[in-house]
Amino acid sequence: MQSKSLNQLSLKRVLITVVMLIVGLVFLLPFVWMLVTSFKFEDDVFNYPIQWLPTRWNAIENYKEVWLGAYPFTLYYLNSIKVALLTTAISVIVSSLAAFAFGKLQFFGKDFLFILILMLYMVPVQAILVPQFLIMKWANLYDTHLGMIVLHSFSVFGTFMLRQFFIGIHPEFLESAKMDGAGYFKIFTRIALPLVRPAIATYAILRFIWTWNDYQTPLIFLRDRALYTIQMGMQQFADSEGQFYALTMTGAVSAIVPLLIVFIIAQKNVIEGIAVGGVKG
Repeated sequence: MQSKSLNQLSLKRVLITVVMLIVGLVFLLPFVWMLVTSFKFEDDVFNYPIQWLPTRWNAIENYKEVWLGAYPFTLYYLNSIKVALLTTAISVIVSSLAAFAFGKLQFFGKDFLFILILMLYMVPVQAILVPQFLIMKWANLYDTHLGMIVLHSFSVFGTFMLRQFFIGIHPEFLESAKMDGAGYFKIFTRIALPLVRPAIATYAILRFIWTWNDYQTPLIFLRDRALYTIQMGMQQFADSEGQFYALTMTGAVSAIVPLLIVFIIAQKNVIEGIAVGGVKG
């Protein structure tokens, strides 16, 4: 009887694995088509049936046209890397400090202040674009990378997410550090941060991806083409070369590759952060 139950369980796991594999492949097909298309000649893009392996390769010319053509993708990349890295670094620092304060410190009006911060999360981003625009103009930050970095460096989501992990730290760790004479800053950097490292890594990856993919902010707050990020550069390129699908897919692949690299490198921390959150939940 027990052997039969084990066999049924094994069969169930195999079926679930096969189904998930099929679903995963279905989700990957658009990206595979985009990647393959970037290697083709324009005349071969819409051949039927679909050529998943091109008979003629034009990858070098396509990528040379995108990277060294009329639109400086190298400059767009450097701008995006600059904005995304600085935004991520500042946002992680600010959010982790705020989360630690709300999660582990006691001060007057803490709960009320945290509720006010959560209320900001309910306001759509589009509803505050005009005030943000006016503030950026007043502070002389309009049409600058610094303005974009400032706009994204303070995250309600990051504060809320990290606060939940700080709350999960057992109070005895912090009390022991206090008894040894450690101040709040040392407790934060030496005790609390290492314990929530997976959560911080997860948020940093999410913040980087959101900033890299952001199209609305540079569309509104940037006018100088020399400051454009990769998303604005892609839009300009698509407006000009949109009729050439091979080149458009080449540009799209170029914009996506950094995100894939970041996730592949940091996926262990993401999975660990999700697992730790699930255990605490």
